[in-house]
Amino acid sequence: MKQNFLIFIGIAAILFISSSMFTVHMTQNAIVLELQRPKETITEPGLYFKVPFIQQVKFFSNQLLDNDSEPTEVITRDKKNLLIDNFTVWRIVDPLTFLETVRDENGAHSRLDDIIYSELRVEIGTHDLIDIVTETREVIMEKVSKEANKKAREYGIEVVEVRIKRTDLPPSIADSIFRRMRTERERIAKEYRSEGKEEAQKIRAKTDKEKTILIADAYKQEQEIRGGGDAKSIKIYAESFNKDPEFYSFIRSMEAYKNSMKTGTTLLLSDESDFLEFLNKSK
Repeated sequence: MKQNFLIFIGIAAILFISSSMFTVHMTQNAIVLELQRPKETITEPGLYFKVPFIQQVKFFSNQLLDNDSEPTEVITRDKKNLLIDNFTVWRIVDPLTFLETVRDENGAHSRLDDIIYSELRVEIGTHDLIDIVTETREVIMEKVSKEANKKAREYGIEVVEVRIKRTDLPPSIADSIFRRMRTERERIAKEYRSEGKEEAQKIRAKTDKEKTILIADAYKQEQEIRGGGDAKSIKIYAESFNKDPEFYSFIRSMEAYKNSMKTGTTLLLSDESDFLEFLNKSK
């Protein structure tokens, strides 16, 4: 019986010692609560002790954390609606204040969303849409990060950086803009097509003109060459005729006979016809 009692005492002692010890890692801060009231803040890593059942320990990360906010709609200086999707990099720098104000990371996310949205709305409202999209985004986010950090300090939070992931137009406005863009592109396309048709007509007219000129020049050259050939031919015939008129007459008559007296041809001529002169002589 005594031995069992000693074993029970030993187990109870072990449980008491283990429940009174806790470890704070280098990535954590801790707050010791006594009857739900903060008693001690621990920021250095190591092994610590607490009173079991009376004291409790709440741990908080001291690493960089991120808060991915839902896209929010803001209005620019030139009255354009803009959908901003942003995220925040932050850390807990005062665990006690953090515990007393927002309790946990979920509460911190909710409070950060309110702070960041408020600062984005104020800062973006001082810039035009084109500047936000192209030139001044870095400057805007630096200022938003700085102002948000000032307000977040009240909750034991340090805002390291606020960044925009994506900038869009609200769906209703985007559809309207896309329709206008499509209409404008169609108008430009029609202008290009009209200019192309006009240019094509000019090219065709110029080509037809050049074609007509080329054909006229070719016909002129053809007539000149043909005229020159006919003149030479006539000249040759004339010279040949002058050299031997009877032979020339004979050759011409033979060609006429050949061309007129083909198969199936019937000629009715007088035997005194000049056309039959050489045939009559052959008898």
